[in-house]
Order: sequence, then C-alpha cells, then structure tokens
Amino acid sequence: MRGAAVMAGAAATAPLLGGAATALAGSGDADALFKAGKFEQAGRAYEKILKTDPTNLHAARRRGYVGLLANKFPDAEKYLKIAVKLAPDDKDANYFLGDCYIRQDKLSLSAPHWQAAGEKAYAKWFAAVRGEPYQIRGDIARLPWQQTDPIPLVEASVNGGPPKRFMFYTGAPNLSMRASVAKEAGLSPVASQKIDYEGGTIWAYYGVLDSFKLGGIELRNVPVGWSSTESGEDTDTDSDGLIGTWVFYHLLTTFDYAGRSLILRRRTPETARKARAAAIRAGAEPLPLWLAREQYLHSRGSIAGVAGSRTGVVGVNFGGRGEMAAVVFGDTAKQLGIRSDHDRPIGTFAHSHPAVTYPCYPKEIRLGDAAAKEIYCENHPGAELAPLGFDVPTAFFHCFYKPYNITLDFTDMNLYIARGKAT
Repeated sequence: MRGAAVMAGAAATAPLLGGAATALAGSGDADALFKAGKFEQAGRAYEKILKTDPTNLHAARRRGYVGLLANKFPDAEKYLKIAVKLAPDDKDANYFLGDCYIRQDKLSLSAPHWQAAGEKAYAKWFAAVRGEPYQIRGDIARLPWQQTDPIPLVEASVNGGPPKRFMFYTGAPNLSMRASVAKEAGLSPVASQKIDYEGGTIWAYYGVLDSFKLGGIELRNVPVGWSSTESGEDTDTDSDGLIGTWVFYHLLTTFDYAGRSLILRRRTPETARKARAAAIRAGAEPLPLWLAREQYLHSRGSIAGVAGSRTGVVGVNFGGRGEMAAVVFGDTAKQLGIRSDHDRPIGTFAHSHPAVTYPCYPKEIRLGDAAAKEIYCENHPGAELAPLGFDVPTAFFHCFYKPYNITLDFTDMNLYIARGKAT
C-alpha cells in the first residue's frame, strides 16, 4: 500500500505491543482468551484478576484495551487510568489512553499521554487543535468513484478550493494530502517528524484544516497530515490525498463497491438503526467490528485450505491498492494447507518496510455471508500472527469486496456486508 504508507505519517512507526503482550503471573487464561479473540470473556477474566490483585498492571492495561477495541469508552478509560496510575511511564497504557481520548475528540486530554508513549509529534499536534474537531455539517453524501483500480478515488474540496482526487484506505489513520496540496490550501505545520520510508526517509507534517468537503458533508477543524521528500517534493502523485479511518469513524460509512460509490451519513443512533434495518432486509446480519491501535479494523471471518479452516478475528481493510483479496499471515497458509507459489516471490512493503509475499489461493475466505473460493491472495509468512496482542491469521482487502456493499457502524460497533449495490 505505497500511497497509504506514505500518507500514514507517524502511524507507520507506531510501536507494536511489546511489554504489554508479556503475560504476568496468574493472567495466563485471560491472555489465552484475548489472544484467541474472545474479548468479552477475556475482559471478565482480567476483571477477576484485578479483584484479587488490584495492582496487576498487565490485567488493568489489557482490560482497558478490551474496552477500547469495542469503543466502550467508560470501561476503557476506567481501566487505562488505573494502569497509568500504577505505572505513569508505561508506554502502552499511555498509548491506549491517548487513542481512547482522540476517538472521543478529546484531543487536548490525549496530548500528555502521547508524550508519555513517546509519540512527541502526536502530542504537539493534538495540543495545537483549538475548539471542537471534526465538526460535521450536512447529513449525507453519496460520492461516485472517479476510478476503482488500481485505487478507488473520490472528489473532495480542501478549504473551499477546486475538487481534488482523494484515495481512501482504512489501513491509514488520519486525513492526509500531498505537500503541494497542503501548500495550496495555506496549511502550516504545528508538528513534524522524520520517518523511514521504503529504504529512505521522508518528512511527515501535521496541522489543522479549516474545511474538508465531501459532497453534501463538510468537516470543519480537521487534524491533517502531509508528507514530503527531503527536498520538499511530493512523496506520492497517484492522488491528491488520502482519507483514513479517523474520518470514517466520525460518520456512518458505506463502502459501496458494487455501486462504485462512497456513502457518508451523519452518525446518530437513528441513522445507525436505519442502516441496521436496511442491512437486515438485504440479508446481512450484523458482524462485530473492533478497532485496534488507532486505525486497524477487524471483524470475525474465516479462511480455509485443504488441511482445515480457521474462524476468528480477521483484518478488514477498505480502499487502498492491491490485486489480492486477502493477505494470509505467519504460518497460517502452511497449517491450513493453502496452496502457495513460492517460486514467484513478490517484493513489497509492509508498514513502509521491505517484505516478501507469495501468491496463494485459499480454498475459501469468508466474511459473514460474503465468500470467495480459490481467489488470488498473498501469503506473508514473515509477518507476526499476533502483533496486536491477538491472533489475526488473515486480512481482507480491496478486491474481495467488489460484489458487495459494506457499512461500518461505529455507534454499535457492527459491520454489515451485503451483495449488490447499497439502497
């Protein structure tokens, strides 16, 4: 995801779970449940640990993480605050609490926790935002895709200017744009950092955008990023910018692949109820939706090979680029007997760092009632299976969704996928 990686900014270097993934005495059962993606049961198990050992940092941090995955902010705050009180310098606890606050648009409250987590650019960025971020004007936008492949593009206006072509990708966090577009919009950085990217270095800048208009929806006071080379040139020219998960979780978002459109609605309990009713009428039962570490979306799905199948937490990524329907991680392909073509390695990048994948063809991949058989995927055996603390054997991408429409409901944390165009 070259363009997405460039635009992702600091998230490309965000730390993975290190110490937080190390089980402490007495937490083995809870950790096993968490690793298996049984989050509610794991949460209860961590609470049980804390009743007998209130100073157990690992249990408090993990219980807070469980709440954060489901956007249950009171639970997340309660336990993450306990964790930070137990260990004020704990990077993971502060990282999770900072993320918890930005999801609620409490950006100034998040700043000291990003600082403690070692994310200095984030701390400066969010401390600089004045007033209410992500102010929403309008009720609905239906944006036709200007193209579908190799990346879907939609039109948007930056600070009232002429239409620009933006890609979207939920594997990236914030709204971002080319350096030249940021300059044209009159943006000034409030923070910056130098990051490694595809064997070189680039500069990532962070500021605040007055207006971002997507058809009938306008967002005001939006945190935004842009990137440039050492010489100040654009790092990517495939699009004018990228819309990431932070924009989408402020709205009720439908990725209408079958209808080649992006549908955005004001996020309210009423619009969530209507979306649920429409999805059920279309035959789509609600699937769980989990959000990990700022932007990584997950649901429950399955993957099968000739030697077996696995059902559990799977990554779900919308937009971006790539010909594969899914990426299979770690030893999953080997364990399930998924045919992989190791004679045709693919040199690529994952999180802006070199990686090697191989063509592979699972017997089936499935998300709810949506399924694909013997479809082209990529096997990434060098990837860690549980970099987020729980097992993710596979992640679904752009090409899988083409016959379907998918609605993400961040109010009730459900995902709906139905065949055909959205109504």
